[in-house]
Amino acid sequence: MEVIWPYDHGEVGEFFYARYGHPEVAAAETALGALDGGTAVLFPSGTGAATALVLSLLRPGDTIALAAGAYYGTGRLFETLAPWGLRHVEYDQTGPPPDGAKLVWAEAPANPMLTMPDMASAAAHPAPLLVDSTVATPIDLRPLEHGADYVLHSATKALGGHDDVLLGVVVCRDPAAADALRRFRGLTGISPAAEQARLLRRSLHTLEVRVRRQAATAALLAERLADQPGVRTVRYPGLGCLVSFDVADAGAARRVETATRLVTNATSLGGVHSLIEARHRWEGDRIPSGLLRLSVGLEDPEELWADLAHALDSA
Repeated sequence: MEVIWPYDHGEVGEFFYARYGHPEVAAAETALGALDGGTAVLFPSGTGAATALVLSLLRPGDTIALAAGAYYGTGRLFETLAPWGLRHVEYDQTGPPPDGAKLVWAEAPANPMLTMPDMASAAAHPAPLLVDSTVATPIDLRPLEHGADYVLHSATKALGGHDDVLLGVVVCRDPAAADALRRFRGLTGISPAAEQARLLRRSLHTLEVRVRRQAATAALLAERLADQPGVRTVRYPGLGCLVSFDVADAGAARRVETATRLVTNATSLGGVHSLIEARHRWEGDRIPSGLLRLSVGLEDPEELWADLAHALDSA
């Protein structure tokens, strides 16, 4: 695909160099903005989107209030940026954020603890509010309608949906904020690839039907898991494809994740194929040692349950 476009009689057009913009990227941004009700800016990954937002919005010494139990990679990113003067504190997102924060970072729902934010309290905070809505997707939640200033998605997950896209997006309430973020993207080179944007647009056509089917199966599996004697805790927020549940300990979790046959033992979430993994290998003691994260795909629900029940019996 093109990466340069000729000037028109010496005048720079809308597209001139792909680092600053591409027709495929612009088309994907239009579709994503319509889904969330704002102005979208695309990035090469969800973490790239998060990095661009905090570096463009905050200054040395500023503090981010980060939802406790949220995606561990977000906290790791903020730790990595600490030498540049960025601070973060975790807070219980089921209540109000702490005073003094310059950015409130909620997650709906938190991954993998699956708590939901108190949107009213978060929106009432004087700092801008970002909601990572990767798990909920715009099908189940449009945070801008609840007072958020920014929405972040790892588009690699449900938006892409087929485990063949690596992208992230920030959707802004204020078009001027999106313009500033787009300028920052071009200047820093945190720019998405056109082919990835094309694949994402393909996937958005089936987003709603995929999300609805995955959520119905996830609710069924969560209900059945709750009745299993070897399962101690089941978390399902009533939306999305993600279920997390606890078995006795890390050893039991390893036996379950390696005993499934239909469900793939791999990381990520939101795709058409079901995935399971013991998250303690990545997150350590911030989560229960026996926690398993299950991303429900589009397989037959009864076949999925048979596979999970067999794996639990094997543990």
